[in-house]
Amino acid sequence: MPTKLFVGGIPYRTTDEELRQLFSQAGEVVSVFIPMDRETHRPRGFAFVEMADDAAADKAISMFNDSDMGGRRIAVNKARPMEERAPRAPRM
Repeated sequence: MPTKLFVGGIPYRTTDEELRQLFSQAGEVVSVFIPMDRETHRPRGFAFVEMADDAAADKAISMFNDSDMGGRRIAVNKARPMEERAPRAPRM
């Protein structure tokens, strides 16, 4: 069963393919998602990498957590489920 990882502190210029190549060193990468800011349409500095199984996810955490990526220290850990938020007010 796939395991989703949160990757924080990535350089803003990081691409999906760069993350896929990096994390594939730890095992099979199922998907990569880099959220974009709604206003600027730029990456927000974090990503989600889905690994094929828990073993690959654990290996990725031990290999990359607190490591250097493009001059920045990245944090890698298992993603938590998204918490429910109150509905947003409509934009004017």
